[in-house]
Amino acid sequence: MFPTSISCLVALSLMSHGLLAQKQPENVITDDTYFYGQSPAVYPTHTGSWAAAVAKAKNLVSQLTLEEKVNLTAGGQTSTGCSGFIPGIPRVGFHGLCLADAGNGVRNTDYVSSFPSGIHVGASWNPELTYSRSYYMGAEAKAKGVNILLGPVFGPLGRVVEGGRNWEGFSNDPYLAGKLGHEAVAGIQDAGVVACGKHFLAQEQETHRLAASITGADAISSNVDDKTLHELYLCVMCSYNRANNSHACQNSKLLNGLLKGELGFQGFVVSDWGAQQSGMASALAGLDVAMPSSILWGANLTLGVNNGTVPESQVDNMVTRILATWYQLNQDQDTEAPGHGLAANLWDPHPVVDARNASSKPTLWDGAVEGHVLVKNTDNALPFKSNMKLVSLFGYSHKAPDKNTPEPAQAMFSPWSVGVQSANLTELNTGFLGNLSLTYSAIAPNGTLISGGGSGANGWSSFSSPFDAFVTRARKDGTALFWDFESWDPSVNPTSEACIVAGNAWASEGWDRPATYDAYTDELINNVADKCANTIVVLHNAGTRLVDGFFSHPNVTAIIYAHLPG
Repeated sequence: MFPTSISCLVALSLMSHGLLAQKQPENVITDDTYFYGQSPAVYPTHTGSWAAAVAKAKNLVSQLTLEEKVNLTAGGQTSTGCSGFIPGIPRVGFHGLCLADAGNGVRNTDYVSSFPSGIHVGASWNPELTYSRSYYMGAEAKAKGVNILLGPVFGPLGRVVEGGRNWEGFSNDPYLAGKLGHEAVAGIQDAGVVACGKHFLAQEQETHRLAASITGADAISSNVDDKTLHELYLCVMCSYNRANNSHACQNSKLLNGLLKGELGFQGFVVSDWGAQQSGMASALAGLDVAMPSSILWGANLTLGVNNGTVPESQVDNMVTRILATWYQLNQDQDTEAPGHGLAANLWDPHPVVDARNASSKPTLWDGAVEGHVLVKNTDNALPFKSNMKLVSLFGYSHKAPDKNTPEPAQAMFSPWSVGVQSANLTELNTGFLGNLSLTYSAIAPNGTLISGGGSGANGWSSFSSPFDAFVTRARKDGTALFWDFESWDPSVNPTSEACIVAGNAWASEGWDRPATYDAYTDELINNVADKCANTIVVLHNAGTRLVDGFFSHPNVTAIIYAHLPG
């Protein structure tokens, strides 16, 4: 049974065994009854712990005009930095809802923490840590005026190993992903913020996730058989892709039949940003809120009700779900305006809302540590002896990025706002626009990775690089350090007792990784190992990273997957 505590679904993009992702064929089947018959409109009843919230919501809905109800079903304008905003209705005491991205913490704002990524937490196998991380993430969102946190990420599960967003999810094991996802939802919502699980359903790759702006090709269809669907994907923003040739945000089989009917989901379904592909059809299929706005609803939805295309009872159901969520987490008791701590532009004068909490420091530390995985350790090369005289450091991923500041224009997808300070910034906008003609880099050459890129990333308030940590420890132990972070074939001092090579594996929303290794980093590691008998490799990897190119080198004594520690 899907946990009813999850109050918002954003199109859970999941896929795995038995699921086929493919480009649209020429003879595409557009009639979904070919796959699973006509899906009737399904409006589940609300019971159990939601009963009181639903009763309050229905009472409030009864006081609204049709136009007011329709206004709640699509995003509206806001003067804040919320990623999305459901407009308020002041005359009845509803002040609106602020939606914010938060894979690693609240995005596009200041004075927040950068928490370990989903892949990092998944590597810890620690439910208690997952809950604590999510609770403090939710608490920071609450302090900033966020009502709905656009996470956690249940999918992608990682069926496509090069998937650009695999790092946002917990694991490609559906059981582990479900267990940690449950803890993440509980933690966020115990902090008083709605958890919005995403992406529903079967969005396992970034390539062709959107209809191509250049070629005009439709979004990819993730074709899933019924057995696979039930075994792997019943955990939940409807997604960009199509599922069984029907766009996920207008797929009545998934939204009405599976999610709201079979699973009894009582929250509301919100589209991924720009994923709404139809007007009346998506309303009838189970989409409740279109983000970030909707040219297909608004006056058109009002007209659809008035001419009988959409029953007003369906609009009532959509709005009841939105308001019931608001009541369920007691957000009607909030005294601050939604998004009050999220400045629209951090370069403009704005009130400082420091959302960080000193009590979260142990969780941040434990989360960073526990996601490291030691995959090779020959002759107990690690841990180091405390009396080393000389250690040499190599590789582009040792240092902090050269720049960490918001852009004056503060575009929604500026480099700082989507966590790509370490990456090749020329790739950013083309990826999000669906132009896949570029070959994207497999590494982030400008410094250490602490998260992947895209809407799941956030800006950190402070940063401690591996190099910073080595300097601090070397001072304490009296160890000398040599380093070269520029050379591909560096000189290695023969008296070095250990050589540490730091590389990374970059991934981002908007495109898929070009490979699961990169020749440059492999050759760098081998070049150092040829000259140093005790070479330790540390990889900050935003996904699967093959190590066969250097694993068997006799001088590579240890390898660590450092993942994305925040």
